[in-house]
Amino acid sequence: MTPAAAKTEGTARRAGGAQAGRGRTLSTADERREAVLEAAMQVFAERGYLGTPTMPIATAAGISQAYLFRLFPTKEDLVLAVIARSNRRIHDTFAKAAAAARARGEDPGEAMGNAYAELLADRTLLLTQLHAHAAAAAMPEVAAAMRTCFADLVALVERESGRDPEGVQSFFAHGMLMNVLAGIGAAGLDEHWAKVLTVCEA
Repeated sequence: MTPAAAKTEGTARRAGGAQAGRGRTLSTADERREAVLEAAMQVFAERGYLGTPTMPIATAAGISQAYLFRLFPTKEDLVLAVIARSNRRIHDTFAKAAAAARARGEDPGEAMGNAYAELLADRTLLLTQLHAHAAAAAMPEVAAAMRTCFADLVALVERESGRDPEGVQSFFAHGMLMNVLAGIGAAGLDEHWAKVLTVCEA
């Protein structure tokens, strides 16, 4: 194998997410897209959506910028795909938590709230959500994606928890406060304001 061929193969393995030890290399377009999205989530989480160029994402994914644009023709396409991935994880987590709680005879609403608190331990997910809310003010497509996300989540929480509109609003208001507190590192602070705002966080 020539050095150029070896380099090309190595790049393909990184982009596809090589499964070392199991003898399988992920090579389909969907799997490569997923590997790029994972890298993009990390980069966007640290740097935000608006001011982050695509080159650091391509580098993190181990691919060329040209190949990145073959998978996602514009930066906006990549941003929206990352946001969709993040939103889908929250929706799926809520759905699984509610189903498990219902099977145990427990309150699905409380289970979804607890599941969200656990999700916030994933700082990458937290930051992709916070950046999406901020970017929505300047990017209409992101705003539309987040509106769709909230519509889907509200429908899920209404259906699974049986709460009235005031109860659903309280559920989401509490969740947004949790986002902010997690983002500013309020948990565990021995200060009055932090104790007041985190007293019902768990």
